[in-house]
Amino acid sequence: MSQKTFKITVLPGDGIGPEVIRQAIATIKEVEKKYEYKFELSEALIGGCAIDAHGVPLPDSTLEQCKNSDAVLLGAVGGAKWDTLPGHIRPEAGLLAIRAGLGLFANLRPAIIYSSLKNASPLRADIVKDGIDIMVVRELTGGIYFGKRGRTAVEGMGEAAYDTEMYSVGEVERIARVGFESAMKRNKILTSVDKANVLESSRLWREVVIKMSKDYPEVTLNHMYVDNAAMQLVRNPMQFDVIVTSNMFGDILSDEASMITGSIGMLPSASIGAGTLGLYEPIHGSAPDIAGQDKANPIATILSVAMMMRYSCGLENVAKDIEVAVERVLEKGYRTGDIVSEGTELVGTMKMGSLITSEISK
Repeated sequence: MSQKTFKITVLPGDGIGPEVIRQAIATIKEVEKKYEYKFELSEALIGGCAIDAHGVPLPDSTLEQCKNSDAVLLGAVGGAKWDTLPGHIRPEAGLLAIRAGLGLFANLRPAIIYSSLKNASPLRADIVKDGIDIMVVRELTGGIYFGKRGRTAVEGMGEAAYDTEMYSVGEVERIARVGFESAMKRNKILTSVDKANVLESSRLWREVVIKMSKDYPEVTLNHMYVDNAAMQLVRNPMQFDVIVTSNMFGDILSDEASMITGSIGMLPSASIGAGTLGLYEPIHGSAPDIAGQDKANPIATILSVAMMMRYSCGLENVAKDIEVAVERVLEKGYRTGDIVSEGTELVGTMKMGSLITSEISK
């Protein structure tokens, strides 16, 4: 019986995106060789490069190609070149559009401190001594980023702008279920983050999450206001297992969680929906200031490939193989510039990628 061929759409994007994507593709090729799985890779445009070529950040052809794929691998989008464009045609608008277009309502962001990188964390050694392993589950296609917005006027105060936060029961139910299911596979602790003391949307959020908790009696459910959660992440991150929260709160907290691990260049993400199709990308930006200089850390993108293997391809053994390969390279003391420290060896983007693929082949 022949192996399934997985169709992967690759979106290199802008800035360092193409560089880190090249290393991710090398990882996929190594997996193909070792396990004899087949991956059909095809590229498409998104972000600034799509604006330059087609005048829009997400061409219809790109979205259609992604819809006909098993998974989508994205590098990064954006850059100063496009910062003066109107909001609806800036590169970042392409990200919002592709998530909505593919029905990807849940973003999974693991924040892990590897034992060999504890010194890279900005937190005190006594806080991170036992390591950090947090999964942030962020609602991705609702809330204030997708609510009604506009400009108006306030008498005596001039022009005003507004953005609307709104969540339906169905939207909260489906993201809460992802949170509960994630917790069931981990330490069975779920922290739901909201602002229910102020926001009506958060009050509904909390009501729905509490109701859903009855379906998961094994999971310990905690509630935390977002301002307290931001403080607790730096005060005592070990208390968290899985965090589930809204689009805007998740955007902020997931970046905070990533930085306490030492570098945003280390952390992957997965955006998933009701089926197996997912969008996988590093959480860092396009970093145009170091583009083309062989300085970017490709690990987050390579670990995004591991998440792709796990969630979209169903290849848990391959996912673990990639993750172990990354750990081994770090344990040997190799570092890109964002995580280098005394006693370690500085390497570039290409060298780090080749070291990891070499470990996969073993």
